[in-house]
Amino acid sequence: MKKILVTGATGQLGSELSVLAPSYPQYEWIFADRNKVTLGNLKLLQSQLEDINPDIIFNCGAYTAVDKAESERDLAFRINHEAVKLIAKYSAENNVKLIHISTDYVFDGSSSIALNEEAKTNPINVYGESKLTGEIACLKENRESIIIRTSWVYSKFGNNFVKTMQRLMQERDEINVVNDQIGSPTYAADLAKVMIDIIESPKWISGIYNYSNEGEISWYEFALSIKEFGGYSCKVWGISSSSYPTLAKRPSFSLLDKAKIKSVYNLEVPNYKESLKKIFV
Repeated sequence: MKKILVTGATGQLGSELSVLAPSYPQYEWIFADRNKVTLGNLKLLQSQLEDINPDIIFNCGAYTAVDKAESERDLAFRINHEAVKLIAKYSAENNVKLIHISTDYVFDGSSSIALNEEAKTNPINVYGESKLTGEIACLKENRESIIIRTSWVYSKFGNNFVKTMQRLMQERDEINVVNDQIGSPTYAADLAKVMIDIIESPKWISGIYNYSNEGEISWYEFALSIKEFGGYSCKVWGISSSSYPTLAKRPSFSLLDKAKIKSVYNLEVPNYKESLKKIFV
């Protein structure tokens, strides 16, 4: 029986994988939180990987505090670069299949068309920089690895935009949401299923892939959809990102082109509204 190690087990994606895991009993699933797989301690990480001895690694663990990363650069790079490098090296040396999760924040937001896997990277914050460095290290150490870039991830688990909007729309009469950052949300349950579909596929084509739900929207439009499905009466106003300054800059346009993953793995990608509805069931 093949053993799948999932890092970041308590995060949104790891939690969604744990929901799906019982439907795939042909695998032994190891869900590792930060105590079982310590991405911030490289010496410990090496021995933990050796002890677990997986056949497949889903590397969902990451440093994801985008604003905090501006002042915790070393920690962000240790987790998002050095740990990824070690995991990729381990997987190459031990013939382990690796799917590593990355982000749309590797882009600077200057594009006006959906970004494919060949688009020029140019991160504008420390988080994006650390994730891009991790991608480069991952492919350098293990040319057979698969990297999936995703965006605007949400789930019933963890902290995310959807849950924040649900709370604020119940607490307040009106809220402001940024309307000049464009992309597409990703329902973590959809991405979790895609990862399993890839390992279940008879082919393994390494490299970088993009995945998010279909649709081209702003955070403001996303909030309006949340309001619609939740039946909230709260007024939602669109504001410019300059009116809502954050420590870390965000790309103003990071819509991902999913043509490659759809073609290679014959996947159908749901529209974001179709997936968002599931949160309200």
